[in-house]
Amino acid sequence: MCGIVGYIGKNKTVDILLNGLKELEYRGYDSAGIAVLNGEKISVYKALGKLSNLEEKINNSKLEAHYALGIGHTRWATHGKPTELNAHPHLGEYSYVVHNGIIENYKELKEELISNGHKFVSQTDTEVIVHLFEYYQNQLNNCQEAFENTIKRLEGAYSILLISKACPENIYFFKHGSPLIVARGIEANEVLFASSDAPLIGLCNEVVYLEDGAGGVASKDAITFFDKSAVSWSTLPTSKQFAQKEGFRFFMEKEIYEQSRVVSDTMLGRLYDKTIRFDEVDASIIEGIREIKICACGTSYHAGLSASYLFERLAKVKCSVEIASEFRYKEPLLTTDTLFIVISQSGETADTLEALKMAKKSGLKSIVVCNVDNSSMTRVADYSILTRAGIEKGVASTKAFSTQVVVLWMMALYFAQQKNAIEASKLEREIHALREVPSSLIASNSLHEKTKRLSKRYLHGHGFFFIGRDVFFPLALEGALKLKEISYLHAEGYPAGEMKHGPIALADPELFTIALMPQNLLYDKIKSNVEELSARDSTICAISPLSFELADDFIQTNKKDHYMLEFFEMLVVLQLFSMEISVRLGNDVDMPRNLAKSVTVE
Repeated sequence: MCGIVGYIGKNKTVDILLNGLKELEYRGYDSAGIAVLNGEKISVYKALGKLSNLEEKINNSKLEAHYALGIGHTRWATHGKPTELNAHPHLGEYSYVVHNGIIENYKELKEELISNGHKFVSQTDTEVIVHLFEYYQNQLNNCQEAFENTIKRLEGAYSILLISKACPENIYFFKHGSPLIVARGIEANEVLFASSDAPLIGLCNEVVYLEDGAGGVASKDAITFFDKSAVSWSTLPTSKQFAQKEGFRFFMEKEIYEQSRVVSDTMLGRLYDKTIRFDEVDASIIEGIREIKICACGTSYHAGLSASYLFERLAKVKCSVEIASEFRYKEPLLTTDTLFIVISQSGETADTLEALKMAKKSGLKSIVVCNVDNSSMTRVADYSILTRAGIEKGVASTKAFSTQVVVLWMMALYFAQQKNAIEASKLEREIHALREVPSSLIASNSLHEKTKRLSKRYLHGHGFFFIGRDVFFPLALEGALKLKEISYLHAEGYPAGEMKHGPIALADPELFTIALMPQNLLYDKIKSNVEELSARDSTICAISPLSFELADDFIQTNKKDHYMLEFFEMLVVLQLFSMEISVRLGNDVDMPRNLAKSVTVE
């Protein structure tokens, strides 16, 4: 989830690009860069880390502010470590490009271009775009045709801005899957581009929110769209904070709604019709492995618990899950036939990092599932698999969890492939289900309204039970954690079958039970457990695709053909439900008391 900006006009191009990138820095801060062009004169500046490093480098260079046009980028790494070479803009012989998204077929394109004499300097997928453009430009001597031919070859999700000395008055743009806005400046002969509204506010009034497959070429004289019928001009909002939240009330709400899109990014280049690929991992890693041990904290621990069912069920390998803060001090017995997997949104969680170091010291193979490249854990682990969730600003994790579970589900299938532990027909069914995850994560208006209406009934009482079975037990734990984090109400997640072993003693009308009742996994078992609680007057809120007459409240989910699709739909229900209860209680949804986004101390 990177941020891109572009500008054509008479004002201070460098300042406009830098100011625009400041508004987008929340989308990525691994590195940043700009390229500005004035006729044959082009200047490029890149810097590792936060945008202030780039600003300092430009100030020290005494770069003049006025250029005819320019493009800029702030990076959240997906391919290649955060380095200046991997920072955008990427260059060819005479052209520069910035890109937000993932080019899924970049390896095949890169091999083809190398065989045609092109030289690459970075590890990124983006660099193929500029080389492919120059390959066609050298043949056709027509920038627009070269750009259109380039777009036709790209697979994945992306938005692109490209400039070239071959056509020094133009910016070429295209959007497919990743956001891009084109705007007319307030002043004459001004054109602006950005990944979101915030960089544009105060500089323009009219914008086009590009649809997938829309693109064109802009100059100071005109904006020409390849398909004019797909273009609709609209008015820009006036609040920058509103723009950063993209119209949502809270960052948490925005991030709940983003899940459907970001899990698509998570799967890009990894999920194919009949196979799973992880180019980041050596296929031999599973050789000699008899057990997988997962170690994590908080929400990531719940993702790991969910994965333990999948590793055993699909890959037929023993799997255990440890809370990192406990694991460090239990004097664990670690053997080299164990694969050690750590999970962390930030890659900096102190207890998990120390557990990883212990495993490395004991000679275990290790993988980190993480959202931040070049974090401490990615430097320690043997292999890193990025979730590609983008920056998560809400303290209560949402899209980090969903992307972690998707990665771990794919890993279970990947290991099953390597071990020949899964039949081809079953693998295809699982892959088909994975492709349906984005639609299961859509937060519909009707669902959100239902949770909003129900939330007013759950503001009192002496606590909540969240109950589920199998993978829905870790989901129950995650639902309870979300409610505790942002509403400050007491909630506990339990395996539904454990109710009669003590917890049911708490059942009365003031105890709220949130029951996860999937159609495709142990429905009759969970139904019996809920009936036991109902008989003891617990207030029941059932979440299920099947009607349940004993429920005091009922949230109906869609019927699915795979239990994991029910898992993700119920996840959205629990996130929205917790958020709406917190809103009614007047709490700060994005910054709940006593909590921090990344726990970097023991």
